[in-house]
Amino acid sequence: MSRKRNTQTASAIVAFLTLGVFFAQQQGWLHTVSQTAEKAQPGLYSVDHFIDGDTIAVKMGDKIESVRLIGVDTPETHKPNTPVQCYGPAAASYTKNIIGNNHVRLATDSKSTNRDRYNRLLRYVYLPDGTMVESQLIKNGYGFAYTAFPITKSDEFVADQQQAKAAHKGLWGNCQPYQETNGRWQTEDAS
Repeated sequence: MSRKRNTQTASAIVAFLTLGVFFAQQQGWLHTVSQTAEKAQPGLYSVDHFIDGDTIAVKMGDKIESVRLIGVDTPETHKPNTPVQCYGPAAASYTKNIIGNNHVRLATDSKSTNRDRYNRLLRYVYLPDGTMVESQLIKNGYGFAYTAFPITKSDEFVADQQQAKAAHKGLWGNCQPYQETNGRWQTEDAS
């Protein structure tokens, strides 16, 4: 008799828990908990503000750090003594739109230095779903593969650029990109 009662009690508890989980899902409580846990994962940082197409600022504890995206160079929007370049505002807008309110994961490159000459962190920037922001900028014609310094993803980025160029995507179809003698790609001034 006691074994039958234990089985009935266990079945009632399972049914109660199942009903509780179903109700919590219907109310959106579990989704909110999941989102909060995702944003609290170590290595995810909130974006404080967007500087331009290839530079963002993230909150790291109580400090704001400028992060220069590794391996991509977007046309200038507000570099001192440099006019706004063709597709610069579009690239800045694209970076802001692709990241949106997402937190970002930052990753170093074993071939790169930690900081550039402006003291910005040099990092690959990933969205929580694993999308690499640099790759999207290059694939969609908002930036150039920046190969002036060695990085592990150089070949991948150059291939992405060749595909975007062949398809006349973004700046490749709307500007007149040219390559300087040092190999760096540029666009003409926006007029």
